[in-house]
Amino acid sequence: MKIAILGGGNGSLAAAGDFSLAGHEVRLWRRGAADVAEHATFDDTITLRDADGTHKGKMALVTNDIAAALDGAELIFCPIPATAHDDLAPVLAPHLKPGQVIYLPPGTLGTMILAHAARDAGTLAGVAFAETGTLPWLVRKHGFAEVVISTRAVRLPTGVYPVALREAALKTIDAAFPGVIEPCEDVLSAALMNAGPIIHPPLILMNAGPLEHFEAWDIHNEGTQASVRAVTDMLDAERVAVREAFGYGAPHFPLADHYHDDGEMWMYDRKSRANLTDSGDWREKIDLHAHRYMMEDTRLGLSLICSMAKVAGVDVPLSRGLLAIGGAINGVDFMQDGRTLADVGLGGLSLEDLKAAAEGPSA
Repeated sequence: MKIAILGGGNGSLAAAGDFSLAGHEVRLWRRGAADVAEHATFDDTITLRDADGTHKGKMALVTNDIAAALDGAELIFCPIPATAHDDLAPVLAPHLKPGQVIYLPPGTLGTMILAHAARDAGTLAGVAFAETGTLPWLVRKHGFAEVVISTRAVRLPTGVYPVALREAALKTIDAAFPGVIEPCEDVLSAALMNAGPIIHPPLILMNAGPLEHFEAWDIHNEGTQASVRAVTDMLDAERVAVREAFGYGAPHFPLADHYHDDGEMWMYDRKSRANLTDSGDWREKIDLHAHRYMMEDTRLGLSLICSMAKVAGVDVPLSRGLLAIGGAINGVDFMQDGRTLADVGLGGLSLEDLKAAAEGPSA
């Protein structure tokens, strides 16, 4: 399969390595010509290290020409931060073709931002926009063209817009991630599977002192104590309450399953927590004014949950409180500066009309 990958972050390079090694034709799009030139010095390869050793994946194309990257691509994989969706949408939209599938892991309803841009560009027909609840890898870059993968996802709950294209879109995505894709009702349901706004805001906000004091701090190791976990569970209960108010059924992928040794399997397998902490890759300096855990998961992710909760008539005091604390640290009202339903073109709708809009046009 021909796959276009957008960006040069941890997820993009993990995808380039894994997909190339699986035999797919990979085109990597980078914004800057300098990045493209540097990839050429590595012969357009990605070095990937995991529990099975070191491997090299060869990409078919690395380019800053998005039209060339997307030409003929069946799957467009887009793991860029949600903070970049508004900038990407008008760049991507003019080049979309019927039959293509865009996959955001995760999306924070970026699917709707991209879909509305495609509508404005006249390229919406026949294109599917999908998102899931997490990045399919626990991964960190160890160089310009080298990544270390600690864990791969075993379950990826995925919603598709429009719903009429769901079956075909999930078949395409499954070809890249065989056996792990699980259908969600729609993209609203998938957005409410996003783990980032549940796991990361309590970890960074309740560890704000150590994060600012120490040169490096592992929020997933010494930063994940019982008090933090209690807050995470309560925050997740608010997310699940919103899902239920929207009429979405189980499985809800409660984050507690990520920490338990038994019960339902979460999006990563039971070894993922140990793999993450043992790797040492998450012992890092987190800038509370710039890191994606703050600017994406807290600012955008929690504001979206609050916005959806308001439509559903669900009180989410912990989500609002954490959002307010994050905003206070940054001197900004994150509810006003975040991502609401209005920001993705779905404002002012009743719950029923919102769900109808998320289904999209019929085939």
